[in-house]
Parts: sequence; structure tokens; C-alpha cells
Amino acid sequence: MAAAPAPAPLGNLQEEATCSICLEYFDSPVIIECGHNFCRSCITKCWERREKNFPCPECRAVSFRRNIRPNRQLANVVEIAKQLHRSPVKPRGENLCEKHEETLRLFCEKDQKMICLVCRESKDHKTHSTSPIDEAAEEYKGKLRDWLCPLKKETESILQSKLKEAEKYKTMKNILRDEKKKIASEIGKLHQLLKEKEKTMQGRLEEMEKNITKVENANITKLSNQITSLNDLINEIEKKCKESVWGLLKDIKSTLKRCDAVKFQGPEPEIKKIMAKLKNNERAKIEKPEEDIKSYKEMVALDPDTAHPRLILFEGQRRVRERGLVQPLVENSKRFTFWPCVLGSEGFTSGRHYWEVQLLQEGKQWHIGVSSESVNRKGYFIRSPETGIWAVQRWNDQYLALTSPVTCLSPREKPRKLGVYLDYEGRCLSLYNADSKELLYTFHQAPFPRRLFPYFGLWGEAELRLV
Repeated sequence: MAAAPAPAPLGNLQEEATCSICLEYFDSPVIIECGHNFCRSCITKCWERREKNFPCPECRAVSFRRNIRPNRQLANVVEIAKQLHRSPVKPRGENLCEKHEETLRLFCEKDQKMICLVCRESKDHKTHSTSPIDEAAEEYKGKLRDWLCPLKKETESILQSKLKEAEKYKTMKNILRDEKKKIASEIGKLHQLLKEKEKTMQGRLEEMEKNITKVENANITKLSNQITSLNDLINEIEKKCKESVWGLLKDIKSTLKRCDAVKFQGPEPEIKKIMAKLKNNERAKIEKPEEDIKSYKEMVALDPDTAHPRLILFEGQRRVRERGLVQPLVENSKRFTFWPCVLGSEGFTSGRHYWEVQLLQEGKQWHIGVSSESVNRKGYFIRSPETGIWAVQRWNDQYLALTSPVTCLSPREKPRKLGVYLDYEGRCLSLYNADSKELLYTFHQAPFPRRLFPYFGLWGEAELRLV
């Protein structure tokens, strides 16, 4: 039972002998590291689910071990307080009714306040339900304790939400950091590509300059020789004109023949070709990255030994159609038997490669990309990088990158021709709308295996052609 209110200093003694958890006199009081005292059962119950970090319920100071020591001296003080409590004492002023100066013995349920016996008979409380203070205290203590569990659960729920939010923002920051690295890597590749292009252009221009200098020297020398010959002929003619009739007419036929033979010979045609290249802007150009990948274009052919029995290959193994019917084919270890797929005949283990695929049947289903050599060919498998497939798919008017999970794509226009660019050392696969140069998706930092093959899958009588 809770200690009844008593006047100071006895009331102060009773407060000091009361546990702050159960609000009762201490039962087997113990002291913890911060110096506060509690009932042994109260502090044990408070810490029962903790294995480390034991907070004080009063000051919240944290102890790193469960250190509880009995406080025998306080136990003696509690017994003295209990004995004094049984003795008649004059109530403290704060426990008196402000209006009637009588002891507050009752609790008004409607007004939620303590009242005296006189108040109960007054018109303010006469019709209200009342109960003894001790009983009301026990009842409301129970109600408050009932609130502890949901409040603690709510606190735990908010804490979990806080942790989830922190984890979410951490994940977002990690994604941003990875994107920064990817952008830095792509920019680095573009810088390297531009340096290589600059080197190639400068080499072409230097070679052109050497050719110009060579032709210039040859033509200047030729023209200088012609001038010298003409000057000699002019001097000879002027000399003959000053001679006598006999001297003038002597060998006149030879002189006139040499005059007739004089013909101006212009520059070598080579210099005209060089000038034409410059005028027609046929010198080396700085190509955009989307255009530059075409310099790695491959003539990809399909491997009939890998083709699913529902696929028909024709036009020199560069065109394929899905017919929906299984045709009798010789079984081998390389052939796909579950998904209607086919691989390119040549695999890649290094370098950069580019090929284009014409989508001949609009609205059909397909997926196009690259495949590992070890991909499952005989049974069901989920098409994703984890199973050795890096591809973009069209399915039910949706364009998807076959990642885990899939990534939805929103191209500006439906591609009629796909461009596939593989950078093996850069661990990068990009797929483009080959007509508009729009990038559909790029697989970055792909864990490519030792050997990769062009990969094609078709459904619903779809038809593709390699161009």
C-alpha cells in the first residue's frame, strides 16, 4: 500500500523511503552505479531483457554492466518510516482542502480531483461518484501501467522507423556515390576517346602536311627549271635578232621548233587532290561518341547449332524468325531447348564491338543483348546478369532492362533498329535506338565471364535481321 501523505519532515522521510518505480516503500532496496536506489524486483524487471547498456530509470545514466548492491542501511530507514507512518500525525498543509481545510480523503471521478468529506456533501460533488484516495491511486496506477506497454511499443516503432529512414538515406547516398563514380568513369573514357581521336586526326593532318610539302618542293623545282629554260631561249632569240641575215637564218628551223615546243606545265595533280579534300571537308572529323561506336561494327552471324527448334535461320545465318512450331533438328549440347533463343557464331573475350539488329515485325516480343558461354541451354532460367544474360526486352508494349529486379525503360520513340555496343575491358554493355542514337540502357561494371556471345530471343512470330 502506498504511504499516506504526512506533514514535513515526516513526509520527506516517507518520500525518500519510496521507490520511484513502484511508488511504494522500498522492498529489499538496492543501489546501482549512479547512486539511485530501487526495489530489487523493480530494477530487475526493468532490466530483464537487456544484455548491455543498463540505464537508470530515474536519471537515465547508462551502466555497462548489471551492478546491483543491497542497501541495508536504507532498508532500516524504510522500516522506521513504516513505523512512523502508523503513528497519528498531523497532515501536511498541502494535503488539506483549500476550501474547508479538511484532509483530502476522497477522489472525485468526474472532476478528476481529490476532495475532502465536506466537499463530497457540497452541491459541487454531491452527485459525483467518489472513492477513497488509496483505492483511486491503485486504480489509476493500474491505468498508467497499462499505458506503459503501448507507449513503449510506440517508442520502439518510432525508433524502428528512424532506423529505416536512416538506412534509406544511407542507401540513397550510396547510390549517388556509385553514380558519381560511374559518371567519372564515363567521362574518363570519353576523355581517352577524344585523346585517341585527336592523335589520329593530328597524324592525318601531319601526313597531309608532309605530302603538301613534298608536292610543293617538286612543283617549285619543276617551275624553276622551266623558267631557266625559257630564259635561255629568250636570250638566244634576242641574240639572233641582233645578228646578220646569215647568222639569223642559220639554224632558224631548230630555234622555231624549240619555241613551238615550249608549253607551260602546271602543278602536279596530287596538290589538286589535297586541295579538293580540304575544300570538300573530307579531313578527319571529331565524331560524337554515339557515332564513334560504329567504327567497331562487327558482321555478326547466327550460330544454327544454338538455335531453338522454333527458330528458322536464313539469309546466310543473318536473319531469324520464330514460327511457333517445333521443327525436327539434330540435338546437341549447344542448342537451347526451353527458351526460343539463338547465339552469335563468334564469341568475344576482349576489345570493343558493335552490331545492329533490324526489328522486322513491329509489336512483337524480343530480348537482345549478350550471353555468357555457360548459360543454361536445356532448362528454365531467369534471364538476368546473375544467370549470364545482359539484355533489353520488349514485352507487352513495355521495354525492360533485364536487371534484378527488372528496370522499366521509357524510350522517346519505339526503336526499329537496335545498336548493341560491348566494351569488354570497360565491363560495359549499351543498347541504343540505332536510328535516333537514343541510349536505351547501359549495364555498368558488368561481371562479364571469360567469353561473351551476341544473344537473341524471339516470341510470337517475331523476326530479326542483322545489318
